[in-house]
Amino acid sequence: MTDAPILLREDNDGIARLTLNRPQARNALSLALIDALQKELDAIAKDKSIRVVVLGANGPAFCAGHDLKELRSTPTKAAYQDLFDRCSAVMLSIIRLPQPVIARIHAMATAAGCQLVASCDLAVAVDHAKFATPGVNIGLFCSTPMVALSRNVPRKQAMEMLLTGSPIPAQQAVTMGLINRVAPEDRLDEAVNELAQSIKAKSPSTLAIGKEAFYRQIEMDYDQAYAYAGQVMVRNLETRDASEGIDAFIEKRPPVWQGC
Repeated sequence: MTDAPILLREDNDGIARLTLNRPQARNALSLALIDALQKELDAIAKDKSIRVVVLGANGPAFCAGHDLKELRSTPTKAAYQDLFDRCSAVMLSIIRLPQPVIARIHAMATAAGCQLVASCDLAVAVDHAKFATPGVNIGLFCSTPMVALSRNVPRKQAMEMLLTGSPIPAQQAVTMGLINRVAPEDRLDEAVNELAQSIKAKSPSTLAIGKEAFYRQIEMDYDQAYAYAGQVMVRNLETRDASEGIDAFIEKRPPVWQGC
């Protein structure tokens, strides 16, 4: 396993599957893994053949957060800042990626691993998965995971996770809004593929417009959000795919997307 790539990518029929592959380290986010994720996300953003991204992992954990051994090996302010800058850039790249990203969670996700789940657009977890922001247990408050977590779940629930470090089960994560669906282990891929195929059938340009608009408007007040969303609707209506989709609906036929 020491010679295996730390990040795997497999493309199939418009779906790119990225797999964290540091099982012996519980897929901790080393600088090398962060950089590998960034490289692939940058490439996917420019790849019009990719319609959906599925982010998963190998081994006993989805992701255990940052690589604490690596972090302690260079205990300087500059190294710490560089690490969190690069990690934050990856999380933002997921949000800003034109294609929707689905997290496939087969096991526990903690700290920056929980942040990774919260940064994805959708998330499907196996029924025995757990989620936690346990930094407080080692004297390191999960401040960067807090950014994504607090934008996914209600304030009181986020604070409980951050202040106690206690893990929550998958079903509770659904109720809180951290993930979308829970599936038995033998049906996890089926549940992920169901979402991916549903999304893949839609216009890629419309999805890109909508995803960008979702994350921009959610930080605005109501007046700003409606003004901005109205502009987005106008821009969307001017695309070829919107014209095709409306015509196909009126004519009662399947649409043929042009991606523009």
